[in-house]
Amino acid sequence: MTASPAPLTVGVAGCSGRMGLTLVQAALGHDGVRLAVGSERPGFDETAVAAQLATVGSKNLFVTSDVERFVAAAEAVIDFTSPEASLANAKAIAAKGGIHIVGTTGFSPVQQKELESYATQARIVQSGNFSLGVNVLQNLVENAAKLLNLGYDIEIFEAHHKYKKDAPSGTALMLGQAAAKGRNVDLEAQKVVARDGITGERKEGTIGFSVVRGGDIVGLHEVILAGEGEVITLKHQGFNRIIYANGALHAALWAKAQAPGLYSMKDVLGL
Repeated sequence: MTASPAPLTVGVAGCSGRMGLTLVQAALGHDGVRLAVGSERPGFDETAVAAQLATVGSKNLFVTSDVERFVAAAEAVIDFTSPEASLANAKAIAAKGGIHIVGTTGFSPVQQKELESYATQARIVQSGNFSLGVNVLQNLVENAAKLLNLGYDIEIFEAHHKYKKDAPSGTALMLGQAAAKGRNVDLEAQKVVARDGITGERKEGTIGFSVVRGGDIVGLHEVILAGEGEVITLKHQGFNRIIYANGALHAALWAKAQAPGLYSMKDVLGL
């Protein structure tokens, strides 16, 4: 008999946050991984964090605010935190040639370049959304934009919970990039993110974004292609963060067999 491969040891950054707890829960229920460590901000309340972790079935998890100790304890780090925290993790992960699954959004262009620089040593999978459904939607948007002419105006709508700090969401921007790629244009040159007052007529070829923040909305994204006499709507709604956690774990297991580099969920899923 062939022995089963050892589970991949994983660390969850920001383990007591909304997404962190979901990642912990998913890791505990996944046969292919072993939850080894969590991280939190300096000065975190150990008792409070332990109580939060207990709500998803985790007991006695080693949690640290020391980046080096955190990264050293796991083969793969799953990171849905902040750009600053993710970059600190990325530097340490690159030094050991580890795996970094990055669901953090809101990177500035400079921060994004820094993250990408670590891909010469680390295996980084970065995505604005780790849901299988959203990544299929991205492909559909790219193909629709490619097939339809500029007479079809593209608008991207997204809604998230009131605690989300960046806008438009990473997923909305990912969908915008897909539309721009389909049309072979630069998203930054065509993006419209705010309309107020007398804006004038819509400029042909632009890609518009609109944003809602409220309640506990997990994630809602719609791409509207509005032509003369017809409207095509492509939509995805997430009802539970577990879809993102499961995708992130799948990406971590996939990355184990890869060479250092920067990858996306399209690579992971072979899309």
